[in-house]
Amino acid sequence: MKHTVAETLAESVHALSFDAIPEPVQERCRDLLVDVAGLCIAARNSEYISSLRKSLDPGGACTALGHAESYRPEDAALLNGTAAHGEDFDDTFEGGPVHSGAVIVPAVLAACERFDLDGRSALLGIATGVETMCRLSLVAPKRIHKAGFHPTAVLGAMAASVAVSRAMGANAKQMVDALGIAGSMAGGIIEYLAEGAWTKRLHAGWAAHCSLHAARIARQGFAGPRTVLEGTHGFFFAFSRDNKAEYDKLTNGFGKEWLMTGLTFKPYATGTMNQPYIDCALRLAKKGFAAEDVIEVQCDTAEGYVHRLWEPLASKHRPPNGYAAKFSTPFNIAVAFVTGDAGFEAFSDRCASDERILALAGKVRYRIDPDNPYPARYTGHVKMTLKDGRVFEERQPHIRGGVFEPLAPGELERKFRGNAAYGGWPAPLADNFLAFAREAFNGSMDLTAFRR
Repeated sequence: MKHTVAETLAESVHALSFDAIPEPVQERCRDLLVDVAGLCIAARNSEYISSLRKSLDPGGACTALGHAESYRPEDAALLNGTAAHGEDFDDTFEGGPVHSGAVIVPAVLAACERFDLDGRSALLGIATGVETMCRLSLVAPKRIHKAGFHPTAVLGAMAASVAVSRAMGANAKQMVDALGIAGSMAGGIIEYLAEGAWTKRLHAGWAAHCSLHAARIARQGFAGPRTVLEGTHGFFFAFSRDNKAEYDKLTNGFGKEWLMTGLTFKPYATGTMNQPYIDCALRLAKKGFAAEDVIEVQCDTAEGYVHRLWEPLASKHRPPNGYAAKFSTPFNIAVAFVTGDAGFEAFSDRCASDERILALAGKVRYRIDPDNPYPARYTGHVKMTLKDGRVFEERQPHIRGGVFEPLAPGELERKFRGNAAYGGWPAPLADNFLAFAREAFNGSMDLTAFRR
């Protein structure tokens, strides 16, 4: 009987041992653990996390980072995943885009706490899950978004089922069944774009949540379809409207070539593709002219950005709230230029109603560059024309924090400390977590010290 795509993937994942994970991959997994934890702490007092917590029953074996209550594993993963993705400040993979850490790390941490798995199991789960998610994003590039789904949500459920299965020591057949089951649980539409609703925040957490169910059900012998990925009615047919995809991008070289070493860690708390535009705007802000001097802003962009970040242009000029503003390139350019920042406060409701920022955002227009390399690379371009006729222009060929321009040494740790402080953690507790993360994959995965 011919091997299916899921079977080929599962056999490669199952064959990997702890000793086969290269040091650069281990280091990237530690980075993800630190970044995700900082984002969970930063969001812990937010309105959306408060409302989500109130919907859940406390009591269980697992930790929601920064909260005193313990939870069932699926609910801990839901809370941590939602918090980690809540401000769109989490890692991304150029070529996807997908946000892997906010799905995979919460799912694996919950599995480890629930089943008393050690750091070696956690490393195997995180490494194989993140790598799977990066590779899945290359199978049908751009098509999942175009079909109206959020790739992080739907691909995350599949990849996290692999991650949890590997951490728990599942065999290859159980992993295939978990993928088959997760395929019927995955979901996540992108209608949040219309009004800045909170559902995108939930997507990473829900993917982590359902992956735990899928892996646990499969471990008990529940059968899922072997052809879940490439089948006539399979995952890619459902979520990209075409099952004729490049499945070799998922399976070829798995465990030998690690795409996840090229993950991007964002410098700004906003949507992935806006990051290079912010860098351009910040450089322009140092040229010595004011927002009121600008009469026109023209940007080159990728066709794949337009339906999420540029249109409908009138609503992108005046986003209805701070969360919607994260998905408006005109607002991102304007807020960075006017305030010199693109952190948490830049995307508050206060900034989203600031008429000086909105006046500049309303002058921003775009044109599609047919040669833009998206999704292989995310670029930025901002050209400002002033009332006196002068023109200032900035371009950026890639996103900072990624493979083309990694964050400087120590910058990710500084980001963690800033996020922890924003969430109200005292500095000694942040130090304790950093010390834990450095040795996490060599010891236990006990997170009880961080339930506060």
